[in-house]
Amino acid sequence: METELKDLNSNPPKFNSSADTDPVHDSDPTSHVSSDHLEDLEKKFAAYVRCDVYGVMGRGELPTKEKVLLGLALVTLVPIRVVFGMAILVFYYLICKICTLCYAPNREEEQEDYAHMSGWRRAVIVQSGRTVSRMMLFVLGFYWIRETSRSSNTDDKSTSRFSVLLYILVLTISSFFFQCEKEGKHQSEEMGPPGVIISNHVSYLDILYHMSSSFPSFVAKRSVAKLPLVGLISKCLGCVYVQRESKSSDFKGVSGVVTDRIREAHQNKSAPIMMLFPEGTTTNGDFLLPFKTGGFLARAPVLPVILRYPYQRFSPAWDSISGVRHVILLLCQFVNYMEVTRLPVYYPSQQEKDDPKLYANNVRRLMASEGNLILSDIGLAEKRIYHAALNGNNSLPSVMHQKDD
Repeated sequence: METELKDLNSNPPKFNSSADTDPVHDSDPTSHVSSDHLEDLEKKFAAYVRCDVYGVMGRGELPTKEKVLLGLALVTLVPIRVVFGMAILVFYYLICKICTLCYAPNREEEQEDYAHMSGWRRAVIVQSGRTVSRMMLFVLGFYWIRETSRSSNTDDKSTSRFSVLLYILVLTISSFFFQCEKEGKHQSEEMGPPGVIISNHVSYLDILYHMSSSFPSFVAKRSVAKLPLVGLISKCLGCVYVQRESKSSDFKGVSGVVTDRIREAHQNKSAPIMMLFPEGTTTNGDFLLPFKTGGFLARAPVLPVILRYPYQRFSPAWDSISGVRHVILLLCQFVNYMEVTRLPVYYPSQQEKDDPKLYANNVRRLMASEGNLILSDIGLAEKRIYHAALNGNNSLPSVMHQKDD
């Protein structure tokens, strides 16, 4: 990390003071950064590099045809999607508001949620939440989602027998290579349900998919709880809140809450399952970053899920592009695609239970192998360096001292 900081400071990017600030038609970022320096950045931070038509940071020079399509979508498709999207959000907020009337939320460890709500209230929140989440994805252009479930016993309709044999072979080799006992990993349900869903993180759209699929509880920034509309919805999801940049000791408390939730979901099928993105940040979808060990401390089985976003023009991956620009360009694309691969429940061996880091690494390597993802050793700190360089900041952020949870 220190070497990367020195390299970037010794070769500062060249800036163009006449940069356009239009959120959609900003000038090509290569006008801010020299071509040699940009190429060097893309090699170091490949996991965050955009490769779609819109270029680096979504500000590349577009062909005339793309500009025409973008202009038409801005005046026709975007307003329609915004109206329907807001209507769906408000509708679900009202459902949550009604279901939480005269009901005290659960409060523990500075957390506040309705995750353990039971009876008709919980049933309405979960079922309606899954439905409106899928409706929201439809409004955003995800008209169909290809889902594949891998089984340890039988092959899926969308996979060949050769793929299954290859899958078993990969598991066998992995067991030998990582010196870890894997027999019993894919055992029957007698070992209990998974306590947490482990997924790669590509975009904020990942959350909508998982809400539509299993309606789990997430880990979110504390500020989310205070957002209009979304705040109450996040509490109904049972989100565990954390202050990302906090330097206080409350991280242990949050980690404890997450671990307890995972154990509870593993032992009690009626308890809400946790959903974690152990990479800690989003990538361009082609890479898998190192896993944090928080989701593996409970020693409970996990359900690995791999998300991919195939694209032709605009990539739904939220990597080096700003949030506003990403939302606008996403709304402008008529059709978006998503592919989901569900792996078998991963039951840890005793060695993995005793070593959360080993457990996390083995799950990560399995997901990379099954999802054809490239393993990368960079993380959130490097992402900040990359963003700072692309945005033309002479003084890079003090990432060495920022908390990366």
